[in-house]
Amino acid sequence: MNASPAASPSPDHSAARRAFNWLKAETSAWAGTDGQRWMFVAKAMLASFSALWLAFRLGLDAPYTALATTIVLALPSSGMVLEKALHRFLGTLVGCSAALALVALFPQSPPVLFLGLALWVALCTGGAAMHRNQQSYSFVLAGYTAVMIAVPSVDAPSGVFTLAVTRVTEVSLGIICSAVVHDVFFPRRHSGAVMRTVQARYAGFIGFCRQVLEHRITPADAELSHLKFAADIAALESGRAAAFFEAGHSRSQTRQLHAFNAAFMTALTTFYTLHRLSDRLRAAGAGPVLALVEPMYAHLAQAMSEELTPARLAQMRNKLADDSTAARAQLAAGPELERAQQIDFDTAVELLQRFAGDLADFAALYHGLAQQKRQQVSDPGAYSPKTPPAIIVASGFRAGATLLVTAAMWYWLAWPATVNAILMATIFCALASSSPRPTALVQQVAIGFIIAMPLAFITEFFMVSKADSYWPMVLAALPLFSLAAWLTSSSRWSGVGIGMGMFSATLVVPANLMHYDVESFISNELALTMGVVVAFLMFKVVLPEHTMGHRGHVAAALWREAQNACRARLHRLKRRFDNRVRDLLSQLNATAGPVPDAATRAVVRQGLTLLELGHAAIELRQLIAASHAGNARDSLETVLRQLAAYLDAPSAATGQATLDAVLQAGTAVRAALPDAHPERRARLHMALTDLHSIYTSLLDQLSGEPHVPTSAA
Repeated sequence: MNASPAASPSPDHSAARRAFNWLKAETSAWAGTDGQRWMFVAKAMLASFSALWLAFRLGLDAPYTALATTIVLALPSSGMVLEKALHRFLGTLVGCSAALALVALFPQSPPVLFLGLALWVALCTGGAAMHRNQQSYSFVLAGYTAVMIAVPSVDAPSGVFTLAVTRVTEVSLGIICSAVVHDVFFPRRHSGAVMRTVQARYAGFIGFCRQVLEHRITPADAELSHLKFAADIAALESGRAAAFFEAGHSRSQTRQLHAFNAAFMTALTTFYTLHRLSDRLRAAGAGPVLALVEPMYAHLAQAMSEELTPARLAQMRNKLADDSTAARAQLAAGPELERAQQIDFDTAVELLQRFAGDLADFAALYHGLAQQKRQQVSDPGAYSPKTPPAIIVASGFRAGATLLVTAAMWYWLAWPATVNAILMATIFCALASSSPRPTALVQQVAIGFIIAMPLAFITEFFMVSKADSYWPMVLAALPLFSLAAWLTSSSRWSGVGIGMGMFSATLVVPANLMHYDVESFISNELALTMGVVVAFLMFKVVLPEHTMGHRGHVAAALWREAQNACRARLHRLKRRFDNRVRDLLSQLNATAGPVPDAATRAVVRQGLTLLELGHAAIELRQLIAASHAGNARDSLETVLRQLAAYLDAPSAATGQATLDAVLQAGTAVRAALPDAHPERRARLHMALTDLHSIYTSLLDQLSGEPHVPTSAA
């Protein structure tokens, strides 16, 4: 008996399945794009109106403070919310304590009180500019919270304690609501974003190395890539700090991410030195040396085109050793190279071997993170930001001056609503001080304020005033606050959204005993907007060149870091030097935008040259510390003294003296090679490589452009 043929699906069934698959695909695509934004808006609104409802139920004096706190804490991931919430709470506590102390010291002396507040705000804003992470938010809060408590207490100092306690209570309520909503309802974990950043960093670096080794990228584009990598290093540290507050993140992962960042900086610096040497050789037409090292570059690029497993990395290093042995044999069999060419060849081989080791460490850390394996790593220390001192001082001075200017306006205008202008100007002068483009940030907030003015008026007097209970009031205010949250979720319009949200939270939300006063409402609208405009003008007028990432300050700070490389304490100096130089380049990248101008590119070139110079100086200091007394050690110490003298007083004379010291040290080190035991011989070869880096870097500095010497160390 023959089997009956299988029944074919009915047309209706096939059409329904196709429709279902189409709907599923569209829903999945929407959930990954606009769906994420709408989920963010929904959680922000849930946190905001939950905090407002609780504030009403508890009978707090200013329920809008709890609402405003949830708006400020509305961030994409739960880790970012928890991190910012902690620092907001700490800053609020410190600011309230400072306000109590100042009012207690100067209860009947408003001018002295305002001077004390200005000094406090200046110190806090300077601290915020120094840290430039979520810790800086604690400093900002400590500064302007003191103003929010002390200024209303000028005429009634006896009520300052009540104001402080109420402020802490309302802010704490908003923090609790934000933390619960963002961490419980459809939480978006920041640890996933951190891992995506790690994967992108690894793939981007491997691709960049292959392009350089295959000569498919220009030196100018390579410099810009280093600038972007510096920004990536800072971004990963910021993401790690946020992920630290999530339940799934452990201390061991923090150590692994620190080690990953450190290994990346080490590999990047070694590769940059190797790339610079290759460019110098090609520019000089050093054919014999290039003929020996180009096969090594090609084999390294080919190895990096495949997955860098431990076995593949071991094979790559063995192949590099074989290539080195073959090149040396070819060199011995052929005509003798000139002294400078021989040194270039030895340096290239040393850098290739060093980079292969750095790459192996970097890949091992990456695979451990990608496969979620716990690795025992020594913590190299967290990434530490470095803000030029002039910018720190200027940020503090600007914020203090802004407070005094607005306080003077309050006195001369005799306009009660000017208190709001004082608060807004102080808040945004402090918040924007850590931004690479403060005027752009304040301008966006001002636009948000201006857009919110008519919308807040309509919401307050035509919608909220009609509500007879809490939930109708929520429906009346929801469109305005939802629009603000939607704009906040956009990277392009986030400043506008923040401005709309803060403005609306201050004016629209009803109090326990509501008064609908049109004149007072418009007066407060104008005062709030005036405060933001004053902050914008202060950034334009008061020390406008002293802002975060200004290339003049970055260039000077880079030079100071090179000086520290010659003198500072050696413990973890290499890591600190790397961190700070990369952080300065990251600031420069944030300010320069996608297309840096010629002056910015010049600072980038100088920064990368100083990075190479500083690394070589630190390694020489480490070698000296591990060496016995002798002619080689004395000559290396002379090089460091001359280099420090050049960095202290750069001139053609001090530069030439350093070059002469490098040449003499090279002769002394090579004289010590024949009698050295294997371990010391390896250190001496490393010293020769560092001397060569110092020599060529100095020639670049003295000539103002890459220069290939006819003789070297």
